[in-house]
Amino acid sequence: MVEPTPPPQEKRSFLSTMKAIAWSFIGLRRKRDFDQDVAGGMNPVYVIIAALIGTVIFIGAIVLAVRFAIS
Repeated sequence: MVEPTPPPQEKRSFLSTMKAIAWSFIGLRRKRDFDQDVAGGMNPVYVIIAALIGTVIFIGAIVLAVRFAIS
């Protein structure tokens, strides 16, 4: 007997991936959205690019906060 194949997962756009990464970064994520991410809806290249952009923004915010604190 042939098992039915699940429908193909729809890949997220880059902006949708950035939004998912941003919400995950601050810890506010719905379980339903997390389950979609785990199911494979995100492109790994987009995730890496989003992580690099998020890292740059985070480090920039820390540097600005330190400069503000010592001035």
